[in-house]
Amino acid sequence: MKKSTLSLALMSGKGGVGKSNLALNLGYALAIQDFSVLLLDCDLGLANQDVLLGIRTQKNLLDVLNDEAQVSETIIKIKSGWKSSYDILPAASGVPELVEMNPVMRDTLFRRLEPELANYDFVILDLGAGISDTVQAFAAMAAIRVVVLTPEPTSLTDSYALIKILYSNRGLDDFYVLVNQVENSKEEKDTYNRLSLACEKFISFKPKYIGSVRMDPKFPEAVRMQKPLLELYPNTAAANDIKQIAAQLESIYQEMKPELADQPVFHPLL
Repeated sequence: MKKSTLSLALMSGKGGVGKSNLALNLGYALAIQDFSVLLLDCDLGLANQDVLLGIRTQKNLLDVLNDEAQVSETIIKIKSGWKSSYDILPAASGVPELVEMNPVMRDTLFRRLEPELANYDFVILDLGAGISDTVQAFAAMAAIRVVVLTPEPTSLTDSYALIKILYSNRGLDDFYVLVNQVENSKEEKDTYNRLSLACEKFISFKPKYIGSVRMDPKFPEAVRMQKPLLELYPNTAAANDIKQIAAQLESIYQEMKPELADQPVFHPLL
């Protein structure tokens, strides 16, 4: 019987909002709750999950696409010894043909990934920043979408643009919002409210709120040490925030679980 797999796309309108680091740590938080998790690095031209983890990869998504490696050969275990598994499927850096894949290439890659990805409870897609066609395609095929932004005005503007483009081009109107690098609860609420009001006014729907992560000096320290924050500093403010968001994702998964059993990990392209 097929496993119920929830595919989750983490995206952002602009770079530098901490999306990849959040993807890594959310996966960690879910895995320690005994869910099997695959982190799929979908920043196909500028991959960085392997750098965040300090690992050297022998094979990546380009090898899968070129039929030079099986998906199972490409997957790397991030953490072992748990009841569950936490694995990564790395992408390649500096490969122009991966940045803007044509539909045939995407279809080939998705068909090859599907059987292996269906073995996990969660597949987290760490998408590249911006509104490229490849980002849109991955976002449209995921079961749920989380937009990561910070309180900076440029992040707010670009997040709205990303949501608007996906609504206009792909008909998507279901998004969750995660506010990163907040100083306090007022800043958190103000940031979400400003994005929500813009969406409601100009495209007639409100994204859902899934939580925020506070500024934490241990975060950049964990990056320098090339380890997940939750592994090095599991009781910091940011780590506790990430655990709460992971609990929200668990609730979403349990609610969607019956319907996920009958669906592919990647939904048909819109």
